[in-house]
Amino acid sequence: MTISEREIAKLRRSAWLGRLLRAEFWPRRVFYAPLVPYLLWQSARHGGITAPTAANPFIPHSGIVGESKDQILRALPEAWVMPWTLIPPGEVTQRLAQLDAHAERLGGYPLVLKPDAGERGAAVKIARSRDDAAEYLRAHHAPTIAQQYHAGPFEAGVLWVREPGADRGRIFSITDKRFAVLEADGVRTLREQVWRHPRYRFQAERYLVRLGPRADHIPPAGERVPLGLAGNHCQGTLFADGEHLHTPALEAAFNEIGRATPGLHFGRFDVRYASAEDLRAGRDFRIIELNGALAESTNIYDPSWPIWRMYRVLFEQWRTLYRIGGANARRGARITPIGELWRIIRAHETSVSRTIAD
Repeated sequence: MTISEREIAKLRRSAWLGRLLRAEFWPRRVFYAPLVPYLLWQSARHGGITAPTAANPFIPHSGIVGESKDQILRALPEAWVMPWTLIPPGEVTQRLAQLDAHAERLGGYPLVLKPDAGERGAAVKIARSRDDAAEYLRAHHAPTIAQQYHAGPFEAGVLWVREPGADRGRIFSITDKRFAVLEADGVRTLREQVWRHPRYRFQAERYLVRLGPRADHIPPAGERVPLGLAGNHCQGTLFADGEHLHTPALEAAFNEIGRATPGLHFGRFDVRYASAEDLRAGRDFRIIELNGALAESTNIYDPSWPIWRMYRVLFEQWRTLYRIGGANARRGARITPIGELWRIIRAHETSVSRTIAD
């Protein structure tokens, strides 16, 4: 069974309206517009608009923009991090040779490949073979992280904060990431099922690009078809509030990680784990990435949350970040001047655009 272009056009209009009515899908400039006066007030209280660049002194500009994943992972306690290596730019054969040299330590394929300075899940790929890795490295020339794949199947984003001078921090929020999976009905094409799904239709274009020619196939009934593997909202992952995962044991584990990472005060850890029981017990999870000062409390995108709750948490997040940045600045940490930060942002945006184009 196929779906007509006329039906798709109708469903596309309906999805556009649905996105308009759901704040989790609003463009970032629209979503953040109500926050601007509040940020100006916080900047006046804590040392200027760029005070957050002093929040994490161990990361250049505290992880506001263009931070190196490799540099950040190196600063974390190795036992908690999924093994990785950095593949520098160069000829594909040289890059593959470097990857081969680390393959045993990385546990072999599959491997997760991603830009060292990427963002929001752009250009993330699971390489299931050496040929997949070669194809990726031919297409993407920037420094690349090759990381051991954690089968999960679960992933969470844990925003952890620590006030300057404090011995312990706290978990600010947890995001329970739920990957998009379509169960085939054996009757309709994947394209039609995506467009008619009550949620997946909102990001249908992204899913269908990933499916490629397979979108017009009809898999056997009951087959589960993954629509995305990168744990990013903009890549199609549903973000739900993960407060049910928050326990004293988990907080103790992140305080241990924080104490072993001097200069870390505000960051969101992306972690993979096999069971909720283990995560609540603060064991058997592994860090795949740490996002710095510009990390959001991404549980705000829980589709069940009313908009007032989203903004309440967002305002608290930024108030905390400015307070930490200002306190670190008073203790001697450098605040990046706004002109310098603007130049870095523009250069990073150009770099990311090239990465996506590749």
